[in-house]
Amino acid sequence: MIAVSIYEDNEKLRDVLEMLISTTDGFKVLGTYGDCQNVRAEIKAERPDVVIMDIDMPGCSGIEGVKLIKEIDVTVKVIMHTVFDDDDKLFACLSNGADGYLLKRDTYVQLMFAIRDVMEGGAPMSPGIARKVLTVFHKPKETGEQYHITPREQQVLQLLSRGFSYRMIGLEFSISPETVKRHLKNIYQKLHVQCGPEAVAKAIREKII
Repeated sequence: MIAVSIYEDNEKLRDVLEMLISTTDGFKVLGTYGDCQNVRAEIKAERPDVVIMDIDMPGCSGIEGVKLIKEIDVTVKVIMHTVFDDDDKLFACLSNGADGYLLKRDTYVQLMFAIRDVMEGGAPMSPGIARKVLTVFHKPKETGEQYHITPREQQVLQLLSRGFSYRMIGLEFSISPETVKRHLKNIYQKLHVQCGPEAVAKAIREKII
């Protein structure tokens, strides 16, 4: 029995997903939510096998929700289920630990296949999303020199992409958290981004890390 939790702010779609999954043999729905502001407590209480996660939700986006879930239990599989197919959101989700990425225009049958696939170790993605990922990894390796990222800033980005906190990055390099913050401030300015997930997403897309 595959246990599923659903995070979707569209009530009608949320109800449809719950009905679809709960009436399919071998599946059960543990909970459905319109946002992920309490996702830590919900994941701890329910311990689902798979989470279906929207991106655009009030209070706390699905991008942040993925990160919070993986901090609680890295074995929980998270499939993004969204209308967004732009590169920044895609790579921010993948950087935060998403295990799959499906567009809402895909059929419900594809979603059910994706849930089974991710439980078997796969990384289900809509065809267009998979092409975007392959395109990035098929690009010639760039050094990131156009952004003037220093070797230390590159190291900080690499640890940030692995989920390290400011304190953990500081301990890794024997520097203070304030120094880490200065590095990140410089990185954000150079990459023209506003936060860590955006920086990691752009760094991966531009082959800086």
